[in-house]
Amino acid sequence: MATGEDTSKEAPEGRFSERLADIAFSVFIRTIRLLPARQRLALAGWTTRKCLAPPLGWYKRADANLEFVWPDTPPERRREIAEQAIDNLARALIENYDPKEMLARGSRYPLTGPGLPALEEARAAGRPVLLISGHYGSPVLPRAALLARGYQTAGFLRAMSNPYMNERYVQNYRDVGGEVFVQGRRGTLGLMKYLRGGGMAAMLFDVFESSGELIDFLGQPAPTATSPAEIALRTNALLLPYFGIRHADRYGFDAVFEEPVPHTDPVTMMTEVTARLEARIEEDPGQWMWTHRRWKPKRVAKYRAAETAPPD
Repeated sequence: MATGEDTSKEAPEGRFSERLADIAFSVFIRTIRLLPARQRLALAGWTTRKCLAPPLGWYKRADANLEFVWPDTPPERRREIAEQAIDNLARALIENYDPKEMLARGSRYPLTGPGLPALEEARAAGRPVLLISGHYGSPVLPRAALLARGYQTAGFLRAMSNPYMNERYVQNYRDVGGEVFVQGRRGTLGLMKYLRGGGMAAMLFDVFESSGELIDFLGQPAPTATSPAEIALRTNALLLPYFGIRHADRYGFDAVFEEPVPHTDPVTMMTEVTARLEARIEEDPGQWMWTHRRWKPKRVAKYRAAETAPPD
């Protein structure tokens, strides 16, 4: 889920090891892009599931998350969900490095959902729109579908730790929507200015936010940023949940736009946004990013203990 100015035009500065990692990754991307898109994505998913995920501990982390929120799920079903989630993560990563293919694909799949009329009305009236989603399916493909239909959608994202990889990452986001705002104070201000001018932007919210409010997510408390709702309130932006839901072939997708979240207060609004994502995950859990440390129960317990401790 970015605040600040667009820093992608500045020359990146990083360690030599980060530069080497970027070179190696660039070679991998150029090589795999020699394959047609469907074959490329299938290979990336297989390689990540079989070769990269085990040593990185992704299966272990996904299994722990699933057992934490759905303890009655059989181990074999948890493994199946983890496989699907890791495959989805690999495909989403590789897709980001071929903006032209994403844009072409976006033009072939329709925009759907009950929120489309509100989206179109806001565009006609010049009202800002803040599209909000989670790490589910592909959040980027709906932006490509929007751009194919003339919607300019800014991106709001967290910078990658490797500055060289981040430069390309941000540029790819720009290529499927336009403006990019990177997480941080200056980025948030830039995003708010953009929205106040009647713009449309997309952001993700479902990551651990240490300073966030504890909002139940899949039955367990998860620190959740309320900043998306706060930004929507301050800019009078339509807060519209959306999802890029993959088809069974893992290539096609549905760009679904749900009904807007009513403007009330930040916690109530983000609780509703969370419920929208929960419904999608419960419908098809393999499309969500179970490899993320979303709950961190030990840290949450410390937060709660500190909150309930008597004053000195």
